[in-house]
Amino acid sequence: MENADNKQIVIYTDGGCDPNPGAGGWGAILVQGDRAKELSGGALNTTNNRMELTAAVEALKALKLPCSVVLTTDSEYLQRGVTQWLADWKRRGWKRKTGEVRNADLWKELDRLTSLHNIRWRWTRGHAGDPLNERCDELAQQEIQRSKSQR
Repeated sequence: MENADNKQIVIYTDGGCDPNPGAGGWGAILVQGDRAKELSGGALNTTNNRMELTAAVEALKALKLPCSVVLTTDSEYLQRGVTQWLADWKRRGWKRKTGEVRNADLWKELDRLTSLHNIRWRWTRGHAGDPLNERCDELAQQEIQRSKSQR
């Protein structure tokens, strides 16, 4: 999605698994003005956290130019990871106090992508009636079912 006239891009993301770990899916919606683009995907053997991260990574990859973004997620892991923990992980060589950073491959890619854009991270409570969050959950659930059928 291009950033025509420097308009803000609104992104919603969600991901999940059933069971966790297990078949996973993610969904993202990118909105600019009156245009919206839905993205989704899945994996056979994954975790909720990997799917939450993948949703954000894939949404940001879809942006063609540097953008001003408001990214909304219902994942505290994703939101806190980016806004609170990421700088320390990088400083420590992608290690936590208790060992390796889990999902470091996705965190590194997310770090790279976030450096390209001006992003404000928002957390929203899941399943609380936010229409775009609910739609992302539907996309993720569809992909979970698709992943399960591939077993």
